Amino acid sequence: MDFNETVAEPRKLLDERAQATSRSTWVSVLVNLVLTVAQIVIGIISKSQALVADGIHSLSDLLGDFVVLAAGRQARKGADADHPYGHQRFETAASFVLGILLLGVAAGMLWAALRKLEDPGTVPVVHQSALWMAVGTLFAKEFLFRYLMAVARRVKSTMLMANAWHSRSDAASSFVVILGIAGNLAGHSILDPIAALIVALMVGRMGWKFAWTTMNDLMDRSADVEEVEAIRRTLLETPGVKNVHDVRTRKMGDMILADAHLEVDAGITVEQGHDISVDARDRVLQRHRVLDLMTHIDPWRKPDLDHPDGLAPES
Repeated sequence: MDFNETVAEPRKLLDERAQATSRSTWVSVLVNLVLTVAQIVIGIISKSQALVADGIHSLSDLLGDFVVLAAGRQARKGADADHPYGHQRFETAASFVLGILLLGVAAGMLWAALRKLEDPGTVPVVHQSALWMAVGTLFAKEFLFRYLMAVARRVKSTMLMANAWHSRSDAASSFVVILGIAGNLAGHSILDPIAALIVALMVGRMGWKFAWTTMNDLMDRSADVEEVEAIRRTLLETPGVKNVHDVRTRKMGDMILADAHLEVDAGITVEQGHDISVDARDRVLQRHRVLDLMTHIDPWRKPDLDHPDGLAPES
């Protein structure tokens, strides 16, 4: 396999992921559009604050879907003069925006629920249609979660996984809404705004989780320890590599940028050392979701200029 074929591996993976993300997100758009309209309209007619709150949550999902589509399109762009490592971090930024969006939605829902709870006498008895709408929403959101999560795991997309968990949070919130509406119909009218309050807290918790996680990725967080070790093993398996140290990684969307120090026999030529490093890089790009690997050659068991206090680390 030549250099161009090796470089094409991560590009092919990115294209496959982008196509899968686009298809699955349009399915999510359709489901969320129908649910948003139905929940808000039926919630207003049936006088259920909890159902309206859940409808606003679905609206945030719809907006989030369009953020995912826009980011996915940007992430497919190749490297250019302004972005020499590509545009994959648009996906990370999109996940961060989703988290902030959820926090904003949660704050609005929380405020509305607390205002109702301040004056329980103003809470009306809801119509039974709100209960059936909430049940239908629960099944629709659970289906959407399972569908999106299956695609996300297949293409290893953190952004799509975040969108899937967003749908799961909707399914959980719909269950709370069902309990609140059922309690209201049973004569405990205060349970409807309480359900809206719980939904707001659940949405806020999910938003904080997404925002915090993606913010760390934007700050060049390393890949998982297991993945870093797997990359190190691949490098060690390369013929001519005697030892490997200083393997470092950073997230680039759902892909990885890496660099490593390879120790080779001090008696070989510069050309031979270069060939070994190219072989090692090719192996990593073929086996792992690594966009690029920068290698540095060190003489094996000789004083390491990058570690002047001692010899290069041994295996």
